[in-house]
Amino acid sequence: MDQFMDFFALHYDKITIVILSVFLGIEIIGRVPSVLHTPLMSGANAIHGVVVIGAIIIMGQAEPDNYMALVLGFLAVVLGTLNVVGGFVVTDRMLEMFRKKKAPPKP
Repeated sequence: MDQFMDFFALHYDKITIVILSVFLGIEIIGRVPSVLHTPLMSGANAIHGVVVIGAIIIMGQAEPDNYMALVLGFLAVVLGTLNVVGGFVVTDRMLEMFRKKKAPPKP
């Protein structure tokens, strides 16, 4: 527990910025009309791809005994990958709505 408190005390300003960014992001996304959510999600795929690559780089440079960095990096890779895949699925469904339907075969 002391290690966690030392980490928190050392990185207090960065943790504060992350928490405020989360609240700001929720506030901004909450004000986007529902019609724009799907294009917004498809545009966010590139951002989450960068998160996944950054997490992989951080995990590769972390010390083997730095479990906190490894666990947070692993969570970032898993959650970022889920978000990228989900975004592509939603985008594919959205684009499917705009494709012309095939005419039924005539008897």
